[in-house]
Amino acid sequence: MAYPHGPSPYGPPPMTHPNGTTILVLGILSLVICLFIGPFAWAMGTKALREIDSSGYYYENRGNVNAGRICGIIGTCLMGLIVGGYILLFGFALLAGAFSS
Repeated sequence: MAYPHGPSPYGPPPMTHPNGTTILVLGILSLVICLFIGPFAWAMGTKALREIDSSGYYYENRGNVNAGRICGIIGTCLMGLIVGGYILLFGFALLAGAFSS
């Protein structure tokens, strides 16, 4: 690998994962705006972390990738709770309608 100013005495310069910012933005948006984005942030973050860990290089945005992944996990769990609550509410409404006649 050729460096523009010669090799660094401390090793290669840190790299950035190309999807790091995207994963972080998706994770934050899954908490703030739309919970349906959470699984995408979770899956992309897990894939990116596997790529980072298997590369053997130091990535300076590993923390951003991990934060986006965690936000995606939280967003996915919240989405599951909300969907489960709607299913329970709909089930109770059906039961109440069946017993009211």
